[in-house]
Amino acid sequence: MTILNSEDFMLRKDDCRTAMDQWSLHLSNYPELEKLIPTNYIFEIGDGHLDWMRKNSGYEEFCVAMGIYDNQVIIILVPMDEKGHRKDLDEFPCSLLCPLENDLKLQEIQEYTVVKNALLSKDLQNIDKNALMTFPIASKPVLEQDKALDAIEKWRNEGMDWFYKECTDYKGSRIFTRFYVPTADLCLSNMGLKKIVCSFGLRYNDVYGRMLVTLVFISFLENLQNTGSSALTEANTYDWAKPCPPVCRIPGFDF
Repeated sequence: MTILNSEDFMLRKDDCRTAMDQWSLHLSNYPELEKLIPTNYIFEIGDGHLDWMRKNSGYEEFCVAMGIYDNQVIIILVPMDEKGHRKDLDEFPCSLLCPLENDLKLQEIQEYTVVKNALLSKDLQNIDKNALMTFPIASKPVLEQDKALDAIEKWRNEGMDWFYKECTDYKGSRIFTRFYVPTADLCLSNMGLKKIVCSFGLRYNDVYGRMLVTLVFISFLENLQNTGSSALTEANTYDWAKPCPPVCRIPGFDF
């Protein structure tokens, strides 16, 4: 039996299909969306679901499908096979939209290396010296912290305005039904990873010329620190998720 007082649970394939259909049915109904989606709520993905995704993901991207189950908004984590098609499994991991229990810390650590050079002549005279700074190179997909904060704050402050416009002007036809996320964002190899908090974000897309909703994944590590590289950026925020619509490029998803 599915227990919905937990952040994480597994849902059978047929129930996932029904939940996704319920989400689609609500997309033109702004008052219902306003009740279902407080813009200060998030999804938490625990280590059990993270382990499951590591074992089942075989593609560079995976899908996060939106659903409504037992009158609550959920996300459904859907892994892809090596050809980019949905894996045909009996059940899929889900997480509830829920309030944060504690403050949410975003952290970014940057390390710089200064290389000092000196040149001595044959008779030991100092003929040249300089200092070079090596700027950080991302060691994993990194979403700059300021951009992440801006996207999350825009969602919190303007998310309902975005829904209202989409519902009234476009009857919900442009509202996201799923997201495509780089697998590296969720299937991290870091042994200190305990959970991931997933927040909606709102940012302007130059290609489509409008504001689009995205997902921001924030990892909770036991120790967020450098790995010994001479120049790197370490952070607990990751790449932008691509919403569908309008970005619906991965085939073979339908349940």
